[in-house]
Amino acid sequence: MATDGSVVPLSIKKRFSHTEGNTNAAFENSESSQQVYPNLETNNVEKRKLSFESGTKPGDDDNGDDVLPAITITDVNDVTTDEEKDGGLIYKISDPVPIHLTVLFALQQALLSLSTSLAVSLLVAQVVCAEDNEDFKARLLSSTLFMNGITTLLMVTLGIRLPLYQGATPDYVAPLLAMADIDKDRCNNTQPFTVFNNITNMTETVFPEGTEETILQAVQGLQGSLLAAGAIHFLIGATGLVGVLLRFIGPITIVPTILLIGIYMVKSITKFAQFHWGISLMTCAIAIILSLYLAKREMPIPVYTRKKRCHVIRYPLHQVFAILIALLAGWLLCGILTAAGAFSTARDSQDYYSRTDARIDVINRASWFYFPYPGQFGKISFSISAFVGFLVATIVSILDSIGDYYACAATCNVPPPPAQGVNRGIAIEGLCSALSGAVGCGHATTTYGGNIGAIGLTRVGSRWVFITVAIIYIVFGLIGKISAVFITIPYPVLGGVLIVMFGVFNGVVLSNLKSVDLSSTRNLAIIGTSLLVGLMIPHWVEEYENVINTGNKEADDVITMLLGNPNLAGGVLACFLDNTIPGSREERGIAAWATPDDTSSSATTASDFSEGYEVYNPILFDKYSNSKILRFLPFMPNPLQENAKKHRSLSHDFGRRRSLSGPAVLTSTR
Repeated sequence: MATDGSVVPLSIKKRFSHTEGNTNAAFENSESSQQVYPNLETNNVEKRKLSFESGTKPGDDDNGDDVLPAITITDVNDVTTDEEKDGGLIYKISDPVPIHLTVLFALQQALLSLSTSLAVSLLVAQVVCAEDNEDFKARLLSSTLFMNGITTLLMVTLGIRLPLYQGATPDYVAPLLAMADIDKDRCNNTQPFTVFNNITNMTETVFPEGTEETILQAVQGLQGSLLAAGAIHFLIGATGLVGVLLRFIGPITIVPTILLIGIYMVKSITKFAQFHWGISLMTCAIAIILSLYLAKREMPIPVYTRKKRCHVIRYPLHQVFAILIALLAGWLLCGILTAAGAFSTARDSQDYYSRTDARIDVINRASWFYFPYPGQFGKISFSISAFVGFLVATIVSILDSIGDYYACAATCNVPPPPAQGVNRGIAIEGLCSALSGAVGCGHATTTYGGNIGAIGLTRVGSRWVFITVAIIYIVFGLIGKISAVFITIPYPVLGGVLIVMFGVFNGVVLSNLKSVDLSSTRNLAIIGTSLLVGLMIPHWVEEYENVINTGNKEADDVITMLLGNPNLAGGVLACFLDNTIPGSREERGIAAWATPDDTSSSATTASDFSEGYEVYNPILFDKYSNSKILRFLPFMPNPLQENAKKHRSLSHDFGRRRSLSGPAVLTSTR
């Protein structure tokens, strides 16, 4: 009713969003609104959502009150759809997926990360002097693929239980490559040569006597060192020391340490690319065009469904599989040039390893079934220099994995990982790193960020898909001929793929500085000095002979190996300077990593996330959820007790204190 007592025939109510100046909301105008209110004009600039509520007008005694509609105008930002609530996912973490779709999605995730695992395995072969031993490389790759599957399966079922893929990480290989450059004569007697077999009237490739022993001795040293580093990795997660670690190590320490890994990969990448720079650059260009230049384009793909029959959908398939498509295109070109006779058949020729049939015999020699097992390469030994390199890589891998956990949680629209989930995930990674050492992979496994990005593209976050991915990789590892086929990929094609992969790797590492005050002279001085020292000291040890002379040959070798590790030289200096030079937590970027203590299920509502903290609970948690012993296990949730105060466990005391980040701790480097 108006102030003069007259009846207002129309009641209009407005509810505005808390966000000011929002002019991008959508306006939905129904036909009924135009019929009832023909003079109502819609504003296309400031678009809002139109709905109707009932209102009343006082009537006479006989007819009673008349019901009139009332217009309610709200911003669309006030309206939460089911799709927005689920984070845009078609299948959430706990959702089952039809079997045929599960296999399809799993193959996509498996192929997406295959090239990285192949590259890491080949780099390990280079470290242990097996660069030209195709049979050994096939066995090594089978072990890598098998452990990728085992680690992924354990992470999804027993670890943090997010849809994460665990694959071979180059963090553990880079320091080994740097240290191997110091001892340039270690592989002198392992180069193959060609002989003519009078019986078969064919040439054969043979290795000098003692080559097998040299390779096995190098692998055995890596096994014991990785076992020890994996045990420490496991204890950091199982005891909840992750939070304590993150109190002293921030982005200013991590960026120089990881960036030195990418820089020191240059020599190894050059070894692959130099066989044919044209093919390498072409492979690199295809990957860049598909993933970057065409990033905003979607490929039309014909599909068939029962509901819509034959129709076309648009999906960025070329971007998701950019590296794989580039690899196949380069492989195909090498096959055409090989058939045309463009490459030499002489083994010592520059372009021999550009041929697709250069190592075709390894497929014939490979067995159909191969089971990687602990101790398959003989008695396990220990190398102190390799252990120190692995230990530095362990710290880097832990911090990088935590960043991936948070990125995956944000992608799947679930609450940030609680301390117990992070601790359990890190513990599983450490356990599997030790197992990888026992099997003889020569590297650990860690979370791959690229597969998290694929979840955002496919909108499929079901953990059942990643369980299937694990099974696929286990099968790849058990069938020996599959690994043998991958080994035959021409070297220049691998070189081109590695250029893109580690180029992106270096860029992503630098993006971790986004939470750091880059206008601070303190931060710039620490980062620049750490990078310079991390490059300078290994170069000094490599170029100049007998720089360390303590009088003890064994001590000289150990010190030389330690100084030749760029991660150790640069990372230790960065950590020391960052923790001793005065600077605020905000300036150092550590404040951005803090999270609130309350990560219980009551801390979030159903409207906040598509699923709650229950996605992190271990299998069969309901059966032992009331056990009081859970209070003392940092990798388990707090016990559920009715009418009892909320207790803090070691997971909160150690894992939560100024430790785990909000939306993301670190940007993934995989």
